[in-house]
Amino acid sequence: MLDQALKQAASERLFDADFGFEKENVRVKPNGHLALTPHPSVFGDKLNHPYITTDFSESQVEMITPPLPCLSDALGFLETLHDIVATNLEDELLWPQSAPPILPEDEDIPIAEFGDKAQDHNVYRKYLAEQYGKKKQLISGIHYNFSFAEKTLKLIYQKMSPDEISYSEFKDAIYLRTLRNFKRHRWFLVAMLGTSPDLHESFGEQNRDCLGKATSIRNSIIGYRNTRLLNLNYDSYEAYKRSLQEHIEAGDIISERENYATIRLKSFPGSSHVDYLEVRLLDINPFEKTGLSHAHAQLVHIYMVYALLLPEKELFDYEKQLRSQTNQDVVACYGYSDSATIIDDEQNEIPLEQAIRKVYEQIVQYVRSILPEPYLPGLEQLEENVFNPETRIPHRLKEALKGADFVEWHINRARQDLQDSKRKNYNFHGFEDLELSTQLIMREAILRGIEIEVMDRQENFIKLAQGDHIEYVMQATRTSLDNYVSILLMENKVMTKKVLDRAGIRTPEGEEYQRGNDAQSDFELFKDKAIVIKPKSTNFGLGISIIKENNDEKIFRRAIEFAFAEDRTILIEEFIKGKEYRFFIINDQVVGILHRVPANVTGDGKSTIRGLVERKNQDPLRGKGYTTPLEKIATGEAEEIFLQAQGLNFESIPDAGKKVFLRENSNISTGGDSLDFTEDIHETYKEIAIKAAQALKVRITGLDMMILDITQEARQENYAIIEMNFNPAIHIHCHPYQGKNRRLDAKILDALGYE
Repeated sequence: MLDQALKQAASERLFDADFGFEKENVRVKPNGHLALTPHPSVFGDKLNHPYITTDFSESQVEMITPPLPCLSDALGFLETLHDIVATNLEDELLWPQSAPPILPEDEDIPIAEFGDKAQDHNVYRKYLAEQYGKKKQLISGIHYNFSFAEKTLKLIYQKMSPDEISYSEFKDAIYLRTLRNFKRHRWFLVAMLGTSPDLHESFGEQNRDCLGKATSIRNSIIGYRNTRLLNLNYDSYEAYKRSLQEHIEAGDIISERENYATIRLKSFPGSSHVDYLEVRLLDINPFEKTGLSHAHAQLVHIYMVYALLLPEKELFDYEKQLRSQTNQDVVACYGYSDSATIIDDEQNEIPLEQAIRKVYEQIVQYVRSILPEPYLPGLEQLEENVFNPETRIPHRLKEALKGADFVEWHINRARQDLQDSKRKNYNFHGFEDLELSTQLIMREAILRGIEIEVMDRQENFIKLAQGDHIEYVMQATRTSLDNYVSILLMENKVMTKKVLDRAGIRTPEGEEYQRGNDAQSDFELFKDKAIVIKPKSTNFGLGISIIKENNDEKIFRRAIEFAFAEDRTILIEEFIKGKEYRFFIINDQVVGILHRVPANVTGDGKSTIRGLVERKNQDPLRGKGYTTPLEKIATGEAEEIFLQAQGLNFESIPDAGKKVFLRENSNISTGGDSLDFTEDIHETYKEIAIKAAQALKVRITGLDMMILDITQEARQENYAIIEMNFNPAIHIHCHPYQGKNRRLDAKILDALGYE
């Protein structure tokens, strides 16, 4: 019945799944020796941190992603964890290989200590050290946690007769079938993905005869496995649990977690059925910063779907388990020997390369017709690796290591990976569509051991949890600290002005207009005056025009329409002379001040303004939608109006060295640059900013102030507050174009009460 249900339900839906990763990396000194220092304190309590902990040794960092319903998101989360760990180590590197670096004597390897609150962790690791030896424990890898989407499983279940089997029993059957077929041909994945063909001599001399021919030391007889193959019953979940218990009672293992199989059945706490599968055979790929490429992660997923769909011709008894173990050992230890052979399902001994092609053809047969388009790169990578053995990672690694020192080569790779981690120390990989400020909050939360859940991706709404302390944060700065009325006051520019005026704080004089009244006909009222025309209730500089010489009625009218396109009510205000500065305030403290230079280009005497904009926008730090530290410069109507006021247009060619501004307003969202001035502005302006925040009873705000001379004491005539923002960006203070990172991501989490 299950075969028939799977046949009827076979579709792209089988590729809907949840993914999670657990990755181990040992820390090393720059000379390639194992770092013997304790787990870095910057990562907090390793017992309670949800994402960054240790495995066997204090020297072995473990990074854990939450389960996510998108493979790219899960891989991105893993990359972010890797970046955070790598960039917070002091004079240490993450060793980019499953096989360990230069190791000290066994007794000098530090076992992870979890304190009195977790004596079971301490006792278990000491047992492992005695049972397997400390050096073997430092062979590291990646665990790939996988579950089919619940909706997909329910669709398959509907194809079956409900009175035959319960849904829970059906799920168990799905995962057991997938596991059995996975184990039958797991040697295939070892051949395709093995990346530990060698060992440093400090590991020891035992069983080194396979070195030089190996694909994966980690999955070989040298690797980290049970002292003997456990005879487990995979016919049902109950039988599996029972057989594990028998091995525990016999003294073969001391608990279920000592089952070091290449794939395991896993249940959530309190569950009595299978909830997901844990694939444990992945080596760390030294050619990839995180140890696993997207294409190879896709390949594992493709293989999981294949393992589900492949009909079973025989029981997976101990004899078949022993055969599959033997095949794994051959590939892991002798996969690059011309004489390597595999025993297939018909018990024929065939050359390894022939066996590889045979399994590949089966995968294509069962999966190709339902493969989603985004997975084509994974299948193409698989095809290339199958038919061109020289493209497989062990072969590439062997070639790279020819004439090179094993340790030196890997240290150089680790240094390259570290530089890559530093280059983009603002992105949360896999979630780059979120505003950059939100990404920064999420990165800081990880460092502090705060659990993250993206609740509404489009709205940048996240949940933060640490123990019983839960906060909901929208767009990084809209938090429980501020009340609703304060946000409404900041959103409404008219109300902001009225509250500040009554507090004795200067704001620009001006008039309020609604669509349909006399805004268009009041040109004479503002003629020849420097003015600002802006919507009443927008943010990020939307709909704002600044006209310094208001002598063209056509430009005046276009600016009014531009503002009305964003709101029903607009303001026409006096233009305040001076430079604009953004004051960021948290809990009555000025924590950052920026001068934002309006969008501009510098002429070369040959290129048009449009061409100069296109060239400047190629800077990798510039992007769209607050996902990078700087925004791309636009070439829209607002920029066109501002150029016209200067007697220019996009096709004008400015002289070499001449700076041309495309905006008067200096919002980063419209292509401006950010310069840090936190320590350069007279204290009286900071006092005014705090007073303004207190007047609106707001805890977090980005306040824009025009100042004539930042070195002079504030007076009524030399400054004005032009805007207060209810969700100001923090990334411009964390990653200014010039200046110091003011760590606003950390300060916001401090304000929310997180350690």
